[in-house]
Amino acid sequence: MPVDNNNQNTNLPNPNSTIYRQPPVVEKSTPGVNPVPSKMVVPTSPRRKFPKIVVIIPVLLVLLVGVYLLAKNLLPGLKKSGEITITWWGLWEDESIVDSLIKEYQAKNPQVSIKYVRQSPQDYRERLTNGLAKGNGPDIFRFHNTWVPMFANELDNVPSSFMGAAEYAQLYYPVISSDMASGTGMVGVPLGYDALTLFINEDIFTTEGVNPPSTWDELRETAKRLTKIENGVIARAGVAMGRTENVDHWPEILGLMMIQNGVSLTNPTGKLAEDALTFYTVFSNVDGVWDATLPPSTIAFGVGNLAMYFGPSWRAFDFKSKNPNLKFKTVPLPQLPKDNPNEQDVSYATYWAEGVWVRSPNKKYAWDFLKFISSKESLEKMYQVAASARGFGEAYPRKDMEDILKDNPVLGSIIKLAPDAQSWYLASRTFDGPTGINSQINKYFEDAINSVNSGKSAKSALETAAQGVTQVLSQYKLVK
Repeated sequence: MPVDNNNQNTNLPNPNSTIYRQPPVVEKSTPGVNPVPSKMVVPTSPRRKFPKIVVIIPVLLVLLVGVYLLAKNLLPGLKKSGEITITWWGLWEDESIVDSLIKEYQAKNPQVSIKYVRQSPQDYRERLTNGLAKGNGPDIFRFHNTWVPMFANELDNVPSSFMGAAEYAQLYYPVISSDMASGTGMVGVPLGYDALTLFINEDIFTTEGVNPPSTWDELRETAKRLTKIENGVIARAGVAMGRTENVDHWPEILGLMMIQNGVSLTNPTGKLAEDALTFYTVFSNVDGVWDATLPPSTIAFGVGNLAMYFGPSWRAFDFKSKNPNLKFKTVPLPQLPKDNPNEQDVSYATYWAEGVWVRSPNKKYAWDFLKFISSKESLEKMYQVAASARGFGEAYPRKDMEDILKDNPVLGSIIKLAPDAQSWYLASRTFDGPTGINSQINKYFEDAINSVNSGKSAKSALETAAQGVTQVLSQYKLVK
């Protein structure tokens, strides 16, 4: 209520005067009992604060979430349970072929999970290249033996924990050690081996009483003898050679012939190269044992209308699936006549290997798995699984296993010549795309063969091819 100053009583004593002050009231006390003050004074409580633990808990939670997110981004192979996931891009083998070995490895290494992903061969090299470039490539991936220059910056070196360079050279065939060498180390481990070989139709050879050829001159004469012409057309071809449009694996055939003839394929010019190219074309434009009207050579051999066929051993699966009644086997590749019987028999290797991505966060585990699956015991198990599914598996890439399959009717021929095999970038069906090293190199030699078949000289055809080859090889710093 507001104070009314007009009714203020001026006769009241001054509250500050002695008269106004009253003596304090003293409470009577009871003996044995503490005196009670006239007013209960309640002490002022200090200002409340949250306990320190309440502040620490949110901070810890924030830190833990941050650590989790960092680990999730930087270590994609590390799951919450601590499991390491290795992604393996395969190409030809179905998961059933490697599944038992994956389970065996995981049982011994429960912290590691192997995820096998079979890829389609179509556009495989481009998809692999793009995945690695974007940083989300597989930990382990399959690549062709000719692809090392294209993936040199993406392939990790075989670590010493896997095996040293000397042990690698002792264990694998020389061509593998040569193909897989890049920079300061080896960059791949093959789980199988393959090479060009000569398939023969056993029924035709038996009926005609002919032995398989061992030299190129014998092959030419045998092809002419086994060719049948009816009504002016080839009813049965002696051998599929001489052309490019319907001769499967012509790049490997030409590459083999040139290497055997001493040609340096990095500069395929000169008389030796011209002779090899000319000899390849005579089967079509001179001898007439093959021509452009015939179906692809794989189909012709599969239906029994081709006596001799060049291809890698895996082509046997095509023949068996399309014509189970076809009787065939492989024999060692023909060679040039030898001045010295100790001269090497040269074959032409074309195979696939497994590599580890250099930027994989799980390289240690990836190499450990490859060490397991490339062991002698694992390769034998994988072969047995494949053999039960399709008749036989891949030839072994290890020298210490060459005696196991030396008598195999399909694989024996390539194993016999494996110690002296060579390879180059002339390779078919690697699916490396239009910009791949195989596709580009093949195109220049294809033009050279077609030029000779159209009447141009081998010399001019190879001079043009050599220029193109130099351009391709310079992209990968394989020539200066």
